[in-house]
Amino acid sequence: QVQLVESGGGLVQAGGSLRLSCVASGTIDSVDTVGWFRQAPGQQRELITTLTSRGTTYYTESVKGRFTISRDNGKRAVYLQMNSLKFEDAADYFCAIETKYGSWHLGRGTRVTVSS
Repeated sequence: QVQLVESGGGLVQAGGSLRLSCVASGTIDSVDTVGWFRQAPGQQRELITTLTSRGTTYYTESVKGRFTISRDNGKRAVYLQMNSLKFEDAADYFCAIETKYGSWHLGRGTRVTVSS
């Protein structure tokens, strides 16, 4: 199974930006939908954005207008550009690919901390 490795998390001030990257160990050419989940302490993991191979995107309301998902199949990569970060964006972020069975396969995550 393809392994997903996220990077780019870290400490950022509120209002700042971060770009998360996710590199797959194998091709994602045949993957229709990629996405990002996040899980804040004490909260359930939530799907925050998806991107299909046709370019259709979904963003959960709380990140609309601030986060942008993109993919580069040639680099086997998925990205999440996060702008205007808020305290409530602090969480572990997980890259994900949708399997042919309709389930999600996630990476191990990268932590984002937002400070004042």
